[in-house]
Amino acid sequence: MPGRRFSPCPRERRRVAVRVGVSVDARRPRHHGRDLMRTAALLLAAATVSLAAGCRNGAGSEPAQPMPNVTPIDTRASAEPAVDDEPPTPRPPKEADPTSTDAFEGTAGATDKPRAGAKVAVLRDVRAARHEHYDRVVFEFEGDAVPGYHIDYIDKPVRQCGSGEATEIAGDGWLAVRMTPAAAHNDAGNATVPFRERKLALGVAREIERTCDFEAEVTWVLGVSSPNRYRVLELTKPARLVVDVKH
Repeated sequence: MPGRRFSPCPRERRRVAVRVGVSVDARRPRHHGRDLMRTAALLLAAATVSLAAGCRNGAGSEPAQPMPNVTPIDTRASAEPAVDDEPPTPRPPKEADPTSTDAFEGTAGATDKPRAGAKVAVLRDVRAARHEHYDRVVFEFEGDAVPGYHIDYIDKPVRQCGSGEATEIAGDGWLAVRMTPAAAHNDAGNATVPFRERKLALGVAREIERTCDFEAEVTWVLGVSSPNRYRVLELTKPARLVVDVKH
């Protein structure tokens, strides 16, 4: 049967006994029966002793099977990662920057903010620059406040306020920025801004020109490639009126 171990030693003993008897019978005549029996008994005893020694030493038995390699298994429970039961504290949303592009919707209509009774604000610089999504024009004043203002797109012809003469300004849209009470000259009558008109090559801005500096009113007209939406900002330190026109 499979898996059952047995020793063939007893059977081997019987086979040896038979072989010994046959061998003796072949060599000796029958009349020597007594000597034959004595010799066979001696040989059988010697063979039995030899087989017994062989059985004790493992002769005739099945070879020992090698032990299989066994990989030890770690049955210890793996450490569970620590779980934080408390949810993370949400960060407060960022406050909207009033000068950022994201907050810029703008208008294509008129913007009016009068300041009656305010002191005359002296304009000392006008500059323009291109930003990622808009062009910016800055009117900077002396002191700590900007004057009142009225801002709107106007039709051609664009005229000078004192003489009424028409003036050509580049673009297909003209945004007039009228500021009052304001002045673009000092007490000696000298202009506080070193230029009267300037060509621009920005996103939409093409030219800017001063059309009025008379009786506490200052007007600059911005020529743009199209009358896009714009926004107005008032900034301090120094006092500035800012106009952004979308691209």
